[in-house]
Amino acid sequence: MPKAEEMKKSIIALLGKEGGRPLNKSEIARAMELPGSMRKKLRENIAELAKSGEIEQGKKGRFSVSGECRTREGLVGKLKAAPGGHGWFFPHKTDEANLATGIDFDEQDRFYISPRSMGIALNGDIVRAKLVKNNSGSNEHNDLRARVIEIVERRSSKVTGIFVKKGKFSSIRTNDERLPPSIQVENTLDVKSGQLVVAEITEWEHVKDTPKGHLIEVLGWPGDPGVDVEAIVHQYGINATFPRNVVEAAKKIPMKIPKEEIARREDWRKRDVITIDPKTAKDFDDAIMVEKTAKGWRLAVHIADVSHYVKPESVLDLEARERGNSTYLVDRVIPMLPEELSNGICSLVPQEDRLTKCAVMDFDPEGRLFKSYFCDAVICTPRKYAYEEAQEILKNPSKGGKLGGKIREAWELASLLRKRRFDQGGLDLDMPEVSIILNDGVPTGYHREEYNESHQLIEEFMLAANEAVARKVKNSNRPTIYRVHEDPDSDKLQEFAELARSHGYEPGDLTNRRHIQKLIDSARGSLEEPAIKVGLLKSLKRASYMAIPDGHYGLAKTDYCHFTSPIRRYADLVMHRALQPLLKNRPKETDRTPDAKRCVEIAEHISGTERTSADAETESRRMKMLEWLELSSREKEPPVFDAIITEVRAMGLFMECTDILQRGLVKRDGFPDGRWFFENNADRFANSRGQILQAGTRMKVVVDEVDRIGMKADFRIVELIGGSTKKHAARKFSKGKPGGKKGDSSKGKQDHQRVNRTARKSARKNSRRRRK
Repeated sequence: MPKAEEMKKSIIALLGKEGGRPLNKSEIARAMELPGSMRKKLRENIAELAKSGEIEQGKKGRFSVSGECRTREGLVGKLKAAPGGHGWFFPHKTDEANLATGIDFDEQDRFYISPRSMGIALNGDIVRAKLVKNNSGSNEHNDLRARVIEIVERRSSKVTGIFVKKGKFSSIRTNDERLPPSIQVENTLDVKSGQLVVAEITEWEHVKDTPKGHLIEVLGWPGDPGVDVEAIVHQYGINATFPRNVVEAAKKIPMKIPKEEIARREDWRKRDVITIDPKTAKDFDDAIMVEKTAKGWRLAVHIADVSHYVKPESVLDLEARERGNSTYLVDRVIPMLPEELSNGICSLVPQEDRLTKCAVMDFDPEGRLFKSYFCDAVICTPRKYAYEEAQEILKNPSKGGKLGGKIREAWELASLLRKRRFDQGGLDLDMPEVSIILNDGVPTGYHREEYNESHQLIEEFMLAANEAVARKVKNSNRPTIYRVHEDPDSDKLQEFAELARSHGYEPGDLTNRRHIQKLIDSARGSLEEPAIKVGLLKSLKRASYMAIPDGHYGLAKTDYCHFTSPIRRYADLVMHRALQPLLKNRPKETDRTPDAKRCVEIAEHISGTERTSADAETESRRMKMLEWLELSSREKEPPVFDAIITEVRAMGLFMECTDILQRGLVKRDGFPDGRWFFENNADRFANSRGQILQAGTRMKVVVDEVDRIGMKADFRIVELIGGSTKKHAARKFSKGKPGGKKGDSSKGKQDHQRVNRTARKSARKNSRRRRK
């Protein structure tokens, strides 16, 4: 081997030592014990290594092994494909080869993959990827990017699309940008061209090749009830049915609780324990009881004791772990556990004995927790309440009888806890939910549910239980899984600050959570509120599961976990098992819990299943919303929506319909009549009449066009109400001239004149261009 190559290998070995620090040229020479005559050759080799990207120069002329060189063999992790054709690579944090690179995966837990670097990887695949320098000239996606070099394991080779038959050749046409546009298939089923089908890819070697596969299921005709949602289920690889052995295991669980099991538990069956849930809920996994005491309040939060029925490493447990969570699609629920458990013996239905894990917490009159204990319990709730019923009771003191009084008493404590949480820096990011009303799979309207006191009551009690359990288990040093929300990146907060300013708000110091909450409070009740809250959510990191208790930024809690929904989340079941040895009346034999390394692996897996379910849920709701928008736009009097502009670009206006929380685009041909000019330096449109279209402008819109394949909608402005509620007076196009409130300031008139001058100047410039 040439001496130059030997020297390069020695340099890389030296700089790549575990725990080593970056070195300058002199330090490298001394460490390698090179004579003065070899210094020139050393400098040449260092220059060549730096040029090839194997080492990189940092501050003060010091060199270190580059990320690309450290990961020459590639990192193993999960790929998440995005609609635009690009993707994100999430390295496995427990993989020994990944850890040997020395990269801090807590600091950077994902890496951008450009469309060209995706190869033949599909969404959800386990891949081997190489980290390479970001040479795009943009730091938008960090200094390092990932390039897929191998498919380690397919999440699923199943794809959905439209079957196409041309002569002897059969194929399916996919409408998902994350998939190849066409797949050649062997047809062994009774299927007709135009039907929606599921196929499995069996052969695909290169990204430029057309994949080959075979049909495995015919879903039906597009537009048939339920077919579109069924396609989403297959697209995301969600198991809609349970294996036979899992169903059989669930059916073997006795539906009657043994007397000896009831005898060893705290008996709360004659206490006023109630459930408050959505009207359509079938799986009731939490119940509450609040009572005043001499020292303040006592809160008992009862959670379905799934761990009593689902034992570690049983077929039920393995299936629940694989699923990670239940998935709530627009027209169906795909549960984590079979219905015999989720809707049966585990569900805290009224008038039936049910086993629970209970967190009993004592609060002082100011809402400070001063004592708690945890136990196995048995309850028999007298009745269930829907959120709507509970809200009616809270608003009308004469309603509800004895239990109604208990609900109002519970709200007294919940409101104290809520105020205390916000005083400590918690963020109020609650927003109304919009659900689509379906009739045999066809959308017929929407229902908007406000996040009112009845929801807040249950939320505060669940947060209190989650925090108390997390603190108890953390202090015991038992391995488990926590819910973690890391601090946001300062750059993302700065982007959010600019968004807030564009809506007329002064954000203040957003590294201070109280300033963020102050901004949220100032936007409350305005049309900009959803845009402000969504913008903030985008600037924050996504909460996930981890084996370390790193706290929750959004809730301002040092200790936090998921404990309150074991019927639909596997993380909660893990926490129940970790809590067992710490119970006041612990069973003689406690469940075996995973060790620390296994907890990390499970946390990574269920964080992934949660993202998959969330994406599928969002897509199913958006799909039905777009279908309804398209259908309603054909009506004789199509619905008109309140909207607010969120961003302005030369091609049009990005906006959000605030009543249905639907985002869309208004292209320039959807503007009101007149000549509009884009002011690039101000990011807005103006016309000669002094009307302005900018971020924060309020308007009324109707649907112009719906692209159900591209999953987007274009709108058309029918009325301009004005700027944001903080800045502009109402204006209507029907009047043909700007309106204005009485007492408008001279500054407003000057602004109107300036807009006219700008519009005239733009008109003259465009006229000169046309003459040229």
